[in-house]
Amino acid sequence: MRILVATDAWRPQVNGVVRTYEQLAAELPRKGASLEILGPDAFRTMPCPTYPQISLALPDRATCDRAIDRVRPDAIHIATEGPVGLMARAYCRRRRLPFTTSFHTKFPDYLAAKFAIPSSWTYALLRHFHNSSAGVMVATRSLRQNLSERGFRNIMTWTRGVDTTLFRPRAVRRFGEARVFLYAGRVAVEKNIVAFLSLDLPGRKVVVGDGPQLDMLKGRFPDVTFTGALTGVALAEAYASADVFVFPSVTETFGIVLLEAMACGVPVAALPVTGPLDVVRQGVSGILSRDLRQAALAALALDPVAVRQEAEHYTWEAAARLFLDNVERALFVQRGRPLPTRTYAAPTLAR
Repeated sequence: MRILVATDAWRPQVNGVVRTYEQLAAELPRKGASLEILGPDAFRTMPCPTYPQISLALPDRATCDRAIDRVRPDAIHIATEGPVGLMARAYCRRRRLPFTTSFHTKFPDYLAAKFAIPSSWTYALLRHFHNSSAGVMVATRSLRQNLSERGFRNIMTWTRGVDTTLFRPRAVRRFGEARVFLYAGRVAVEKNIVAFLSLDLPGRKVVVGDGPQLDMLKGRFPDVTFTGALTGVALAEAYASADVFVFPSVTETFGIVLLEAMACGVPVAALPVTGPLDVVRQGVSGILSRDLRQAALAALALDPVAVRQEAEHYTWEAAARLFLDNVERALFVQRGRPLPTRTYAAPTLAR
């Protein structure tokens, strides 16, 4: 089974969406499927307004049609609601092909925070986008409930995983022996990082990541350690060097960084919102509280071994299996079509 994923988030971007589909590309061949990526680099691009580190695709119908036709996919999954996603959706609608989508990002909340655009307007647009699909995949129970209440239909659960070989406890202290409270992720206004950096906490604060707020935060908080973007072992060592992972975001749909920190034995301090509510086990792998300072201090007392064990429940193998089951059920079983014959192939990441 060959699945084409249309996404506006792809390399060299570093975020949860990219990591999710990279892991799918590695896992699906073991289940008789292969993944093709239709990303921004298949089209002309321009710097994204307010976020120039991201290349925004300028897709056209002919290029998009040729790219999809060349793959000849058995199934099409649309990961994002940007220009690439919109063009792939239009392709499917013109040809009356069923497709699935994912709700990865709370854009309505981002736009409300950044530009004061009423979230109800953006949710209405996203509802129109996703409700034409055979199924929209969401990562958590609380997000499923939230979207259902907003009129989204055909919602399917699709969890995430973590590489527990890379992300594991390590005897490292990259930031010294003092207590370390660390955030990792995109450095942008919607992540609410100022709420973390403004806390009165003992020891050192560390921010791992890049984004449009980085320079402003460096100037405002000169005592904070900013590492920039890290990947691979360097990222894993940064997590493992922390005593608490502080996650101030209120706009998450899941938060893969939560699992990465937990896999390193680092407890989480976060607000009780979608993402942390579904991933963090209160009093075991983290502390959820409206008082983020209280949560961060209380998390210091949690057992790193128990924190690690909670992360081990999330595997990319299980996430890939659930994704494939969702695709097959939505696109074939529900439409009364026979399931395609699976052929085992190495993952390919189409440009």
